[in-house]
Amino acid sequence: MAQDGSARAALAAVAAAGWGDAAPPSEPGDTVSPRRAAVLMLFGTLDHTPSDHPALASAVPRELDVLLLARAATLRSHAGEVAFPGGRVDPGDADAVAAALREAQEETGLDPRGVEVLGTLPSVPLAFSNHLVRPVIGWWRDPSPIRVVDDQESAAVFRVPVADLLDPAHRGVTVIRRSGQEWRGPAFTIEADGDEHLVWGFTAMLLDALFDRLGWTEPWDRDREIPLPG
Repeated sequence: MAQDGSARAALAAVAAAGWGDAAPPSEPGDTVSPRRAAVLMLFGTLDHTPSDHPALASAVPRELDVLLLARAATLRSHAGEVAFPGGRVDPGDADAVAAALREAQEETGLDPRGVEVLGTLPSVPLAFSNHLVRPVIGWWRDPSPIRVVDDQESAAVFRVPVADLLDPAHRGVTVIRRSGQEWRGPAFTIEADGDEHLVWGFTAMLLDALFDRLGWTEPWDRDREIPLPG
């Protein structure tokens, strides 16, 4: 499909050019001597249930989707949150790309040989867990089955239509109040495999910044507050 090629080309162009003015802000707190990490932002046209929302951006077909997972509720850090596959860069990893692909395979069971790496974006600080995270942009040219590999790490693995994330009806903000200060961040409400999920925090910031950088963002209500889980 021609639109699929447009989406891939747009993602590759952003991976080559960087965040520009759309760079996501840091989470509350300071990052001191951060540990290196990487996440895989993997896009493709893989979902058998395309979005009902016609995206305004011509490069976004209803079949375009992105891979996400829900972290296990028992984890010490970011428990229960929706995230991209990824984790720390280990000493045995050649670079952030190798780390992102390894973690994605370990967490979702995907075959990294089917992933075309389009490039990386400048690292983003994740102060809450003291990491410096390198986003790796990928295109799933040869899809493989995905699943929860380790239920101690992930509760669910799913693909979400990008048009659903762009739909203003699924957008809002979450608000964190700490020590008399307020931090507002973008959020997305999604449905996957019959379950409702809230994408917020670091993952939502990356998606929001990427959509802005691509020019895919649709006007949405930035005053709409979405309660945090629990």
